[in-house]
Amino acid sequence: MEENPTLESEAWGSSRGWLAPQEARGGPSLSSVLNELPSAATLRYRGPGVLPWGALEEEEEDGGRSRKAFTEVTQTELQDPHPSRELPWPMQARRAHRQRNASRDQVVYGSGTKTDQWARLLRRSKEKTKEGLRSLQPWAWTLKRIGGQFGAGTESYFSLLRFLLLLNVLASVLMACMTLLPTWLGGAPPGPPGPNISSPCGFYNPHSQGLVTFATQLFNLLSGEGYLEWSPLFYGFYPPRPRLAVTYLCWAFAVGLICLLLILHRSVSGLKQTLLAESEALTSYSHRVFSAWDFGLCGDVHVRLRQRIILYELKVELEETVVWRQAAVRTLGQQARVWLVRVLLNLLVVALLGAAFYGVYWATGCTVELQEMPLVQELPLLKLGVNYLPSIFIAGVNFVLPPVFKLIAPLEGYTRSRQIVFILLRTVFLRLASLVVLLFSLWNQITCGGDSEAEDCKTCGYNYKQLPCWETVLGQEMYKLLLFDLLTVLAVALLIQFPRKLLCGLCPGALGRLAGTQEFQVPDEVLGLIYAQTVVWVGSFFCPLLPLLNTVKFLLLFYLKKLTLFSTCSPAARTFRASAANFFFPLVLLLGLAISSVPLLYSIFLIPPSKLCGPFRGQSSIWAQIPESISSLPETTQNFLFFLGTQAFAVPLLLISSILMAYTVALANSYGRLISELKRQRETEAQNKVFLARRAVALTSTKPAL
Repeated sequence: MEENPTLESEAWGSSRGWLAPQEARGGPSLSSVLNELPSAATLRYRGPGVLPWGALEEEEEDGGRSRKAFTEVTQTELQDPHPSRELPWPMQARRAHRQRNASRDQVVYGSGTKTDQWARLLRRSKEKTKEGLRSLQPWAWTLKRIGGQFGAGTESYFSLLRFLLLLNVLASVLMACMTLLPTWLGGAPPGPPGPNISSPCGFYNPHSQGLVTFATQLFNLLSGEGYLEWSPLFYGFYPPRPRLAVTYLCWAFAVGLICLLLILHRSVSGLKQTLLAESEALTSYSHRVFSAWDFGLCGDVHVRLRQRIILYELKVELEETVVWRQAAVRTLGQQARVWLVRVLLNLLVVALLGAAFYGVYWATGCTVELQEMPLVQELPLLKLGVNYLPSIFIAGVNFVLPPVFKLIAPLEGYTRSRQIVFILLRTVFLRLASLVVLLFSLWNQITCGGDSEAEDCKTCGYNYKQLPCWETVLGQEMYKLLLFDLLTVLAVALLIQFPRKLLCGLCPGALGRLAGTQEFQVPDEVLGLIYAQTVVWVGSFFCPLLPLLNTVKFLLLFYLKKLTLFSTCSPAARTFRASAANFFFPLVLLLGLAISSVPLLYSIFLIPPSKLCGPFRGQSSIWAQIPESISSLPETTQNFLFFLGTQAFAVPLLLISSILMAYTVALANSYGRLISELKRQRETEAQNKVFLARRAVALTSTKPAL
């Protein structure tokens, strides 16, 4: 159906009747002056069919040719090949454009070359695929509701939780396909080695003898010992089969590579938002007021959510502007005092972190000694507490020190967004460094302090007397950390947050004010997620079912945090910029992945595997299985794989990478210069607009007829 642009312009309204006729005034008309404005060149942003500034119905003769030319331009705009939703037009203009394209496509669908038809089908398929993927995202409406009611910072936590859940689901699927399935297809796995088997590395029998009480069963469930120690949950269960060993090792590398690529993709998208926010291109109040509204919203609920989101963004802008203005008017003495306070506070933070790390190292070292005491062996509850001593100490440190960091951050005089970054840095250093200290203590026990000539490590290359299957022991430690972290989250929610909310609601007096309203602490919660995921990355090689357990944990955690947020928490009094969180959270997650890869790679390449358990038993190292498997391949394949490790392949690859990197840097610099030139042109256009507007005002004041 053909549509008249003139009728459309009348439907959308025109600027008629607000100027006097041409005959009633002398000199240049205000319409001609206004048509010189830069905004007159952007008529397409008001939709097709909109008349120029100051156009009148009386100017039939003078404007006939311009109206005809404008009609031709409008027809061209209506034939714009871009999708209707991407055009900067009003909703009615978009609807007319879509209907016109639909009728035109029905006519010309069979015309054109085969290439055009396939290109059209491919474009539509890509659009449908993107829409389908967006619709498959879980909890999309929940995240939008959280962002509208509690701010984009709180929404970023749940978005990160959803992303980590995806990583764990992918790791669990790969584990099932590359580890569990080959294990059962190769036959029933053999049982643990019996006590009668003679070996220079001692014997290993994880099963308990005799009748097992309920308390012992509960202890085994919480510690990963007993019936769980020789199960698919841990490394020692899997039999020494060559193909299984290769797939087991490839699974570990595949999970790490997939996680790295997905985190980098998320970090790059977050970096774009951060750079755009810090460039002040979209942080002005005019953008928030005039350009941030979505005119496609339907329903009062969506409208209110969008209003709240814009309100939080404006609050962030105003709060950060106040801090920047205060920093700009400081004198030299005030600036020196601020920096002195920052130095002293950072020294206090370093002292607290050092004390925490020493405590973790002491707790880990004393665990083995305390387990050998007769009193601990007789009392199952005390034995469970001793086994969880490192986990308890790490959880206690992580519970006490982050609130101290939150009290210190406002004293340093930074903006709210930068305070969040500093709190995250200190807390992540505390959590991840505590994990590193724990791993260092375990390494000290496994390798006899790195001394291969020690009495306990000389025979087998590891401490076989205390740790006959050291991979399973390491997996048990990560299993206990994961389980204790879940129990801690449940205890805090059930024993602290919900009773505090009840106390605040039932006691409106001084006791209720003392309890206060709760706010969702984004830094602590985010660091809890990153810490838990780092533990999974460290222990997934030694406890293959750990990603599956973490998937269940994150599902429970999402609904528990959602319930806690809507029932016990109030919107934050001070907000922070979400763009900083969208970049910084994946960056810290990338740091956790890098830290977790160090002990894993060290175990694969340098520590001899256990001689009595696991798929790599009998090898000099875990990696030694790969060259042995390659040697069984055809000679051509062997030559190709060995060529990949030679200088003849590495040097050209390095040169090509350097050329591509130099090209990318040069392209980025050219884009940067182009952006700078466009910004200068924008400033020039703004100055021209101001000049022309002043000229119009001058004409109005000098010509009374206007």
